Amino acid sequence: MPGRIIKKQYRKARYILYRETLIDAREHILTFLGSFTGIALIGLLNSKYLVASDNLFLIGSFGASSVLVYGIINSPLAQPRNLIGGHVISALIGVTVFKLFSAEIWLACALAVSLSIVAMQVTKTLHPPGGATALIAVTGGKKIEAMGYMYVLSPVLSGVLILLAVALVFNNLRHRKYPSTPILKRRKVIRNTHR
Repeated sequence: MPGRIIKKQYRKARYILYRETLIDAREHILTFLGSFTGIALIGLLNSKYLVASDNLFLIGSFGASSVLVYGIINSPLAQPRNLIGGHVISALIGVTVFKLFSAEIWLACALAVSLSIVAMQVTKTLHPPGGATALIAVTGGKKIEAMGYMYVLSPVLSGVLILLAVALVFNNLRHRKYPSTPILKRRKVIRNTHR
């Protein structure tokens, strides 16, 4: 009888919990440390070194990227190509769309996000936080508007590179492996064994 109750409870629970949520405490610690370090480094640069120049270094989409890059490191959406490409492409599109359609902000928002999604799909760099990066380029206010295309280099590219550098360290501790496929694939040398 107790076995039946356990099985019944398990069947109910599996609809709520799935395999990826059932990780051990050490994984949680590494996820926390990686995410904390990545965001803290960007935040430190933003608050200590860039305040005098009135520059911006920390944007909201980095929080979403941290969930992917430190929390579900084997996801195709969390790989370096997607992280960098998704943000940079979306930032370029967001700035361009804002420059063209700033009079109609509702249209600029919709176009920036939608074009970014399609561009990421075409370039195989889909990274969901990239949509937020494009939207921030349109709705970010006077500070981001004044940055123009510099928004792509800083905060977007520079912040993403910091997140990636931290991910390469923390996501290769213990049994973790990041990126899930090698960045530079080695070519297989085929040797002629028949002589």
